[in-house]
Amino acid sequence: MDRVWNPDYAAYLLYYMEEHGIEELPLSDPNEEEEEEEEDDEDEDESDDGGGGVVGPSGTTLRQVLYGNHGNSTNSVTAAEVVDVETLASENDDVTVDGEGGSSSQRRDNDGGKAGGTASLKGDSDGENGELSTGEIDGLFCPICFEAWSSGGDHHICCLPCGHIYGLSCIKKWLRRPGSSKCPQCKKKCRIKDIRLLYANQIVAVDGELQKTVKSLEAKCASLEKLSVDWSKKEVDWKKREADLCKQVRYLKGKTHDLEDLLKETERRASGSSASSWNHLREPTLGFDANPNFHMEGCPNKFILQKDFQIDGARLFDIDSINNNFVFARRLSGMGGAHVLTKVSMLSNDEREDIRLPENTKAVKDLEVSPHATLVLLASLGKKLSVLSTDSNNTILTYDLPAAGWSCSWDICSPHYIYAGLQNGTVLQFDMRQTRTHVESLSGLTCNPIHTLHSLSSDSSSTSGVRSVLTASSLGLCQWNFGGSEERPYLIPESDKQGVCISLAYSRYSDDIVASYRPKVEISGDLEMSQPTLTAPGQGTRGSHVIYKKKGCAYQKLGVSGANVSDIRLPKSAIIYGVHQNPVFASGDELTGEMVLQDLPSMMVVDHLRPKKYPIRDVKYTRLLNSGLLGCLSEDSMQLFSAPRYREGGIIR
Repeated sequence: MDRVWNPDYAAYLLYYMEEHGIEELPLSDPNEEEEEEEEDDEDEDESDDGGGGVVGPSGTTLRQVLYGNHGNSTNSVTAAEVVDVETLASENDDVTVDGEGGSSSQRRDNDGGKAGGTASLKGDSDGENGELSTGEIDGLFCPICFEAWSSGGDHHICCLPCGHIYGLSCIKKWLRRPGSSKCPQCKKKCRIKDIRLLYANQIVAVDGELQKTVKSLEAKCASLEKLSVDWSKKEVDWKKREADLCKQVRYLKGKTHDLEDLLKETERRASGSSASSWNHLREPTLGFDANPNFHMEGCPNKFILQKDFQIDGARLFDIDSINNNFVFARRLSGMGGAHVLTKVSMLSNDEREDIRLPENTKAVKDLEVSPHATLVLLASLGKKLSVLSTDSNNTILTYDLPAAGWSCSWDICSPHYIYAGLQNGTVLQFDMRQTRTHVESLSGLTCNPIHTLHSLSSDSSSTSGVRSVLTASSLGLCQWNFGGSEERPYLIPESDKQGVCISLAYSRYSDDIVASYRPKVEISGDLEMSQPTLTAPGQGTRGSHVIYKKKGCAYQKLGVSGANVSDIRLPKSAIIYGVHQNPVFASGDELTGEMVLQDLPSMMVVDHLRPKKYPIRDVKYTRLLNSGLLGCLSEDSMQLFSAPRYREGGIIR
């Protein structure tokens, strides 16, 4: 039967078995066996060994040669057990042979190349899925008997000089056969004395290229794991930032909503659509008692109570219109209570934050929020002038004063200059770019404390580069010029003839000035003292408000109005600009406990606002959007009133 030679080894096996009637698979190629017989014959001629062929024409296997047919038949492979060998051989794929109780696999190396891929044997007692790869077979079993070798005994693992590995008993039997002085696999000559024992539990051939690939993949996995950890950390940071941003967005949305409600309410009141008054929280206004008889023509806007909350221990405050916060100077309750600054949101009373001041600061006598930045200026009895940031809540600058500080002010024309009025009647000028000490000091006309200090507009200065401030002490009003040739302040005419000056209000928008006085008496020795009160202590005395107008470098006295002023305290007052047609003076009435609003310069009463508690500690006014805000601090209570800005010809002032 003529057939064309197929180089594929599996197909050749099938062909060989059919031609020679072999029922079991031989170990090697029959042609190679025939060549080996011829080589053996030639070797026999050259040597004295003698012998016969390794495998006879019948195609018997090494196992049959060495052990006959009495061995473990379950490990033999028959032609009947080959499953679709022709198909597998044509696809040059894996060859799988099934047995009953065991598994076997053999890799055959030929000079012409490898025959097929991986051969695996299946049995009931095998591992997972009952399959073993070629590498596992080569590393665990003897290629002659297909039984596992051992680390000792007759079947000890060993190798020939060529490197092929066998069981000791199997290779000895093979080499002892006549004409079998060659390696069964590579046909290199060897003898029994060339056998070398191997002392290993298991030998498995490792593919070098595969190992490189494995190492490369392991390195990539490690790199990916590192990247995964890094991205996980970044993800945590991003989620945290996202949460912070979401919180800020919610806060800003609430803030915007409150401002929109406040604006709508202000516009509704301005249009006169409703006689009733509601605050931005849709609650009826309380603590407001305005007499319509005081409402004058040309002043249609009225202040409505918007907020009323408790603030324990507060004595001074200012309004931070940039961050929409109140800033309070207060002392905590209890013996040796600490002095703190407290920030309270104008939109939510629950948003509060305390900034603890150093112990050597002592009581704060005056504070003012910067018109240029989110900074607060403090003058204290601890001989300190401090600058704090309302963003970081930290003190960024502190100056030591030669005496206790009673008043302070920012320069309204420059963010660098600040001023302090001292208890000994001295006024100091500081440049924040020079952090050690003041840049100029001027002594007062007397040693009376400077209890109020205001920075004047630059256009009021008579000389270029001169910076001026207006102060009040018990003597009266004085203008101080820094950077000029004067060494002493300038006393405002007739301001020392009205009595004891206890308060000063100034508007930088209109240059209106109102000074409050209580009476004084002259006694022997040219000593002056306050007029004794005619009522119970703390209920006030009859004093006066004196109105001035600053025009360039001159001061014009416009009039005097009687008032019920404090007989023991230094009250605070403010000038409101932009709500009514004319500026309005706001001050406390010590007898009625009300805050009285008076038109300037006529001093006609525009409105009465009734604070929740008495006495009034501090009064501040600021402008925000289309509204004017008037704050009134009384005993442990804060009230905020608002009114729409005055429109003149459609333009908001």
